[in-house]
Amino acid sequence: MQNQYKRLMRKCITLAKKSYGRVSPNPLVGCVIFDDDFNIVSEGRHEKYGENHAERNAILNAPCDVKGLSLVVNLEPCCHHGKTPPCADLIIEKGIKKVVIGMVDPNPVVAGKGIEKLKKAGIDVVVGVLEDECRELNKIFIKNQVVKKPYITIKTATTLDGKIVGRTRKPEKITDEVSRYEVQKLRNQYDAILTSSKTVINDNPYLTCRMKSGRNPIRVVLDTNLSTLASSNVYNNDGTKVIIMTSDKISNEKVKQYPENIEVIKCGTKNNHIDLNCAMEILYKKGIKSILVETGAILNKSFIEEDLMDELIQFIAPKVMGDDTAINWVSGFDREYISKCNNLKIMSTKILKKDIMIVCKSKN
Repeated sequence: MQNQYKRLMRKCITLAKKSYGRVSPNPLVGCVIFDDDFNIVSEGRHEKYGENHAERNAILNAPCDVKGLSLVVNLEPCCHHGKTPPCADLIIEKGIKKVVIGMVDPNPVVAGKGIEKLKKAGIDVVVGVLEDECRELNKIFIKNQVVKKPYITIKTATTLDGKIVGRTRKPEKITDEVSRYEVQKLRNQYDAILTSSKTVINDNPYLTCRMKSGRNPIRVVLDTNLSTLASSNVYNNDGTKVIIMTSDKISNEKVKQYPENIEVIKCGTKNNHIDLNCAMEILYKKGIKSILVETGAILNKSFIEEDLMDELIQFIAPKVMGDDTAINWVSGFDREYISKCNNLKIMSTKILKKDIMIVCKSKN
């Protein structure tokens, strides 16, 4: 029976992933309804923020009366009124006899109360099926609920010896087209993509999502002295929200050089650079719950040094630069011994067409 539950939970997770980039700040949720022979009768997912939750869609999509059937969902059904009515109440009303749940909802408004309500109604409840996979699926939502901060991932593309640009400092493609497509998929998953003024000046990136049916994340540039040109590609008025975070010492006159589609936010500084903790707090309050950092060595170092990085995704091409003047993806730490390194936990490795993709989590 457990194997059948796991099979159905994997289906829920697959369904939920189809809503990447569409449901934030809500969690990713998929749901299936099944009969006594473990045949899937109906399925649904939370498709867009503010719209029906996965359980409600699965029930609405059912071709028959769901009374006496069972339901699998990767996150505990809600028991409170938000944008939509409580899913736990609907499950009880429709006569579902068993509910299999991946993980308890970390939202303190729910946090076990939905499970308790189902049990009190006489429904058989199973909790914790593929819990690790379910938690990984909603890692962003969990961090948001537990510590009220954005989930931050640093993305890099390097040679085998960790280089991101050669001595000419001219931007070049390091990885192949398959790796670059994986990056577009990542951009589609995050609320915002963040970079530095130095990267904008040197590389003049667009920072858009160039995949079919993808959506552009909010673009955020950390520019302490407002040194980036208003004509930079990243500031194009393509309907995507653009934010510049600058020093609180910058004059309003200097801010006026940027087009009206750009929001300039003044922020405190630390060591003559934007105070990252202050900046992340501001962005979180503005509804940005997840951030993909695509930048250079110094800012990467700062995110790690300030203990702000949750995850590192590194695309490594089978190339060796072998030049001490080339730039590493991270630099600036004052470490004398390897024993003083930041230790990360490797979560997965994936061999792509030519390159390798490594996903690591911070242990801090």
